[in-house]
Amino acid sequence: MSERIWIMGASEGIGAELARAYAARGARLVLSARSADRLAELAASLPDAEAVAADTTDPSSLAAAAVRVAAGGPLDRAITLAALYDPGKVMEIDPDRAARIVTANLTGCFLFARTAVPLLRPQGQLALTGSVAGYLGLPQGQIYSATKAGVINLAESLRAELAGTADVRLISPGFVDTRLTQKNDFDMPALMQPADAARAIVAGLDGRGFEVHFPKRLTLALKLLRAMPYALALRLTGRLVR
Repeated sequence: MSERIWIMGASEGIGAELARAYAARGARLVLSARSADRLAELAASLPDAEAVAADTTDPSSLAAAAVRVAAGGPLDRAITLAALYDPGKVMEIDPDRAARIVTANLTGCFLFARTAVPLLRPQGQLALTGSVAGYLGLPQGQIYSATKAGVINLAESLRAELAGTADVRLISPGFVDTRLTQKNDFDMPALMQPADAARAIVAGLDGRGFEVHFPKRLTLALKLLRAMPYALALRLTGRLVR
């Protein structure tokens, strides 16, 4: 029987391309996002796809979505890519906007995990999307990078807590050409297209590793920087400001 997959944040960008990639191999899809119109249009273009509008920052919205998802049977995978992003410096961002980013990116992952795990088949897969921005503090990462560091930690905790119950995975994309990254006013190294990112995610989640990270020429360099002692790593990141 074909897989049944719930994708949160599916209305555009990587999420929409991920839906198309899984649809191409025959998956039955539940597609969610806050944007109901774009979501319905995508679902109508794919075979065996259902649109269920939901907001990961709203527990009541997630609870209502869970009822509809559960009615279709157990899930094989539940994947969330929903996020907010604004570039800029920590000392310059509007505090209310920062709070919304924390709620969407970190609290949203927490709430989605608590909603989705009971809907999974035994050993079904839960995938949270962090970012290479969460590996270490970088200039103009502002509160977004901090939330993604939190998602990485959350996924690690869930991996330990749900061992034997669910297959918890972490997705860590580099720069992908989406509406969010188009806000950046700096050169983005190793920029990928959403369809390429989706293919990397599908392949990674089919594998056995905890983290799916891409493109390797960027992620491995940042992992090396993260592994350095602070005295050296902070000196190098400080040069990016100057």
